[in-house]
This record gives sequence, structure tokens and C-alpha cells, in this order.
Amino acid sequence: MILIADSGSTKTHWSLMTANGHHQEYKTDGINPMLQSEDDIYRTISDQLLPQVGPQLWAGEMTHIYFYGAGCTPEKKELVANALQGIFKHGEAVVASDMLGAARALFGRQKGIACILGTGSGSCFYDGEKIEWSVPSLGYVLGDEGSAATLGKRLVGDVLKNLLGEDLKTAFLTEYNLTQADILDHVYKQPFPNRWLANLARFCHEHLEDDRIYRMVYEHFDSFVTRNLTQYYDYLGVTGDWTTTSKMRVGFVGSVAHYYFDVLRNVMAAHNYPIAGVLQEPIEGLITYHQKDVNPTT
Repeated sequence: MILIADSGSTKTHWSLMTANGHHQEYKTDGINPMLQSEDDIYRTISDQLLPQVGPQLWAGEMTHIYFYGAGCTPEKKELVANALQGIFKHGEAVVASDMLGAARALFGRQKGIACILGTGSGSCFYDGEKIEWSVPSLGYVLGDEGSAATLGKRLVGDVLKNLLGEDLKTAFLTEYNLTQADILDHVYKQPFPNRWLANLARFCHEHLEDDRIYRMVYEHFDSFVTRNLTQYYDYLGVTGDWTTTSKMRVGFVGSVAHYYFDVLRNVMAAHNYPIAGVLQEPIEGLITYHQKDVNPTT
């Protein structure tokens, strides 16, 4: 059997697969080695995942753990691998970026431009096997256009600067029971401010019919397109309309892409960029991709 994980900063989605095609899914807190130590990661897996998956391990030997996660850069992925192998001692841990996971989930072994719009954001050109080139996302402070964290940051900033009107400001502060002091404390003093800001972005979805909120979300996605996707146009040497070339298949994964699909579709159409597909979560695509890696149960 094998274990597959897709991890963002907020949650990790796990799937345990056996040779007969059966798979069982689990959820834990997010794992991000850019934000957590190896001990923190170990505790999350040991305390949250192991009690769930442990009763299933009688069915056979776990040969591999395929972990795709935010923050799993070449310099940081060893922290996750060490934590995984410390718990699942007989399985080989293969750790890669969440971006590669998104690309494999969306396109399998075909080419395409994969985008993540979740708590964070990212994009890459995938050649059917590996990431060939990508525009850096830079995190929610310097980038992460299109993400829930950056949308939450924009929302909070506009609320506190009185740019959305007194009615929306009152509605927001009342719904989340917040003051300006509370917000500044969460953003500048508390751990994981990106998760907290991403959670506040739900307010935009709840009030999307308001023109002021719709315009904010539209500009949010337009920023992702202009600051990220347009660079693939030049990289791939494509001239003319993206809708006329198969080189420019663009797919999205993540809750933001799923819940705000209508706005995202309008922004992409305004730029003449087609959408090849949207997955709320990449785990189903990763299950399909890794089916060949499951050894017969012993």
C-alpha cells in the first residue's frame, strides 16, 4: 500500500491506497516546513494522522509515502521526509512541492500550466513529468496573488482604511467579533497569520453579490493573471490568442478557484485565456496518477 498527501498551510489531505484499488481518506492540520520545525511536523503526523491510519496498516506493508506540500522546497523537504520516515519506518518518503502535485493531479502525464489558488497561490509550466519553469509565488507578504490569504489581507486593509463603506465595515467586524487592535495582534504577533487571513476571506464569498466585494475579487484574480500567467505567454513563445494553441492549457486547483469560479472565469475570458479544468482538491487526481505505484498486498 501507499500513502499520498496533499498539504497546504491550512490542512493536509491524506489517502491510503491498497493494491485492490481501495483508498481511505483522512484530514490533518496543514504541514509547511517553511513555517514549522521537524518536531512540529512529526507531532502533527503522530498525534493527528497515526491514530486515524494506524488501524488500517494490518492490510499490508506501506512501501511509499508520496507527500506534496506547500513550502517543500529542495532545502526544506528533508524536514518532512525525516518526520514521515520517523513514523512510517518501512516506507520510502518521496517529498515534492504542492505545485508538482497540482500539475500531476490536473494533467497526469501531459503538458499544461498548473495553478494553485488556495490559502496560498502558485503556478508552473509542467512538461508532463516535471516542473519545467515557474513564476515564484513569494508568499502572502510579497505575492501570492489569487490566494485566500492575500484576498483576506486586501479585505482587512480596505475595511480598516474605510474603503468599503461603513455598512460592510460594521458587518465584517461584527461577524468576526473583531476590533482593529484584535486584527493587528493576529497579523503581527500571532502564529500563522496567513491561515487567519485566509479564513477571513470567506466574508468575500458571503457578500459576493455586493459590487464593491465583486470588484475586489475580480481585481484579485486579475492581479494573478497579469503578474503570473502572462509570463508563460512569453516563456512558451506563443503568439496570438491562447484559445488557439494547445500549449496553453491552464488548470486550477484549490478552494479559492472552486468557490470563486464564476469570477475567475470572467477574468480569464477577459484575457482570452481558456480554462482546461478546476479541481477543488488535487487528491483525486493524485490517486489516479499514483495507481501504478501500489504493489500487491502482502
